[in-house]
Amino acid sequence: MDNIKETKEITVMIAEDHEIVRTGLKLLFHGAPDIKIVSEVDNGKEAVDRVGLVRPDVILMDVTMPVMDGIEATDNILSRYKDAKVIMLTSDGSERTVMAALSCGASGYCLKDVSPDRLFAGIRLVYEGDVWIDSAVAKVIVKESGAAEPGKITTKRSSHGLPAIRSNKAIESDLSEREQEVLSLIVEGFSNQKIADHLHISIDTVKTHIRHIMEKLSVSDRTQAAVKAIRDKII
Repeated sequence: MDNIKETKEITVMIAEDHEIVRTGLKLLFHGAPDIKIVSEVDNGKEAVDRVGLVRPDVILMDVTMPVMDGIEATDNILSRYKDAKVIMLTSDGSERTVMAALSCGASGYCLKDVSPDRLFAGIRLVYEGDVWIDSAVAKVIVKESGAAEPGKITTKRSSHGLPAIRSNKAIESDLSEREQEVLSLIVEGFSNQKIADHLHISIDTVKTHIRHIMEKLSVSDRTQAAVKAIRDKII
């Protein structure tokens, strides 16, 4: 008797205008047997039209494409299919583009130099209902603090080993007033010593507050705590 647990296959559509990139991605996914490419398109307009036909679990979306760019395509797709999950896979890591994509509802954002294993793990996270922001992009969001529309996400620790962000507004009430003050200063880029000086507390107390903040937000570093605070408008 076969005791191997069957894993749900994740279907993916690629929206990318460069054929060589699409071909490379298809070869890449041979290393992820639980992920299957079911469709590919070369412009945003075709992506919008195709989603309704194939209903992929996850859409890998480039930003710069002819006819309709990836941001507009994502906005169109999510306005029609509320349960659609889009990961921006692009070479554009600018503040403006990252924030535009996340503001219109993208479930993930990573750059094209992401490692295969991280991309696979990110797709699995997004498929499970999380929002995945690769570490290379997270600092962009922190720098542009407050620019996004109010999100509905918080951060949890994932079984895939990547920081994930998901819906849970109730987490704001878990932070004490002092912890929210410390979190606000983290977002502003204050070091532990500067936070201590600013709040007139010891650096050990600051470290304790930060440890509690990360535990409550289920994140493993300051950057992810700041990303969570910005996207969920906790501070």
